[in-house]
Formats: sequence, C-alpha cells, structure tokens
Amino acid sequence: MSIHIGAEPGAIASTVLLPGDPLRAKWIAETFLDNATCYTDVRGMLGYTGNWQGRPVSVQGSGMGQPSLAIYANELFREYDVRTAIRVGSCGAVTEKLALRDVVIASGACTDSSMNRLRFHGLDYAPVADFGLLMAAYDSARARADVTTHVGLIFSGDQFYNPRDELMKPMVEHGVLAVEMEASALYTLAAQYGARALAICTVSDHIVTGEATTSREREQTFGPMVDIALAAAMRD
Repeated sequence: MSIHIGAEPGAIASTVLLPGDPLRAKWIAETFLDNATCYTDVRGMLGYTGNWQGRPVSVQGSGMGQPSLAIYANELFREYDVRTAIRVGSCGAVTEKLALRDVVIASGACTDSSMNRLRFHGLDYAPVADFGLLMAAYDSARARADVTTHVGLIFSGDQFYNPRDELMKPMVEHGVLAVEMEASALYTLAAQYGARALAICTVSDHIVTGEATTSREREQTFGPMVDIALAAAMRD
C-alpha cells in the first residue's frame, strides 16, 4: 500500500488515465466506465477502477504541477505495476493555429522545471511520448468529426502565473503549441519504469485570444479527449 494513494494491491488496473482534477477523475469514472468503484480518496485525490468495453481501466487524479504528478506517477508505476499512463488534462494555447477545445496530442514536452536537470546532472533530457500510444491516439482522433486535433510539442511550466510571458516567444517560434504543467515529468518517469505514457490535452484557455472555458466545463465537458485516450490505451 503506497503512501499517497493507499489503495490495496490489485485495486488499480495496469492502464490508468491521469486527469489533474480529482473531480474530473470522478466524472470520467461515472461517465465512461462500467461498475466503477473508488479505491482512494486520500487528500481528496480521487481514484477509481472500472471497465471500458469489458477491460479494466483506472482513473487517478494527479493534482497540479510536476511535483504533484510525480508523486502519483511514481507510486502507480512502482507500487501498482501500471504499464500505461495517459494524462487527460487541460492546456493553454500559445498559437493562433489552435482554437478553444481543440485537442493536443503531445509528442514531446519542453519545460522550465529543474526536476530533470537535477535528475540528469545538468544535462537536457528530452521527454517524449510512447510512439505506439501516440499513433493510436492520432488514428482515433482522425476518425472523429467532432474535434480538431494537433500533434506536436507542449511546454510543461512550473508556474501557472508566469511573470515573464515573453519567454514563451522563442518556444512558440520553435513549434510549441500549448502550455500545461505535468507532461514532462510523466514522460520521464514512464521512461524510468519502462512504461508507456502519453499526454492528451484539451485547450481550455487561449493565451493569444484571451478565450477561456469555465471550471465546470473543464471538469465535465472534455469528453472527446477521454474517448481518444481510452481507444488508444486499449488498442492491441
């Protein structure tokens, strides 16, 4: 039994979706999974296991930021033998190529965090998605007419309220599509544990245009992203 999740052995499936918001985890479990049961509510970070098309899937809230995500990812990979982890989160668009509610499948995650520099003794590690999951998600997304999907780089920032927004300009010029706060740590930890990881994010805020969704919309209306993640995770 792990420190922060505290679930019994066998309570968590080998495939886990990772929304940051625990209430989004609850909504996903109640909306997409059959026979979902809650295996943890430690610190209010809800986790559920149920079935999707007859196959076991878990959904675990991970909180905001890479340090929080890293706690849950470490315990899932190490203590519960999770082999596939897909972040289903929100992101802020940093280019007019994206619109509100577009879906971004992150091929790699740039960052301003020091976590990997500490881990790799000052070297720049490039955290990338599992290619099989990425291709499966892309194929699933292309089959949908209800969402516009982009594949490319995202930026995992340590600060939500960044006092120096101008620092993102060269990132955008080099292909970064959106900003979020967790994917870089997830990709790195999956590589450490020999697991598969992918981040799929819905544009909840547009930094260029100023458009934004509400907190309730972020919690309960990003269904296409979840469908894409489940289809990708379960493709044989």
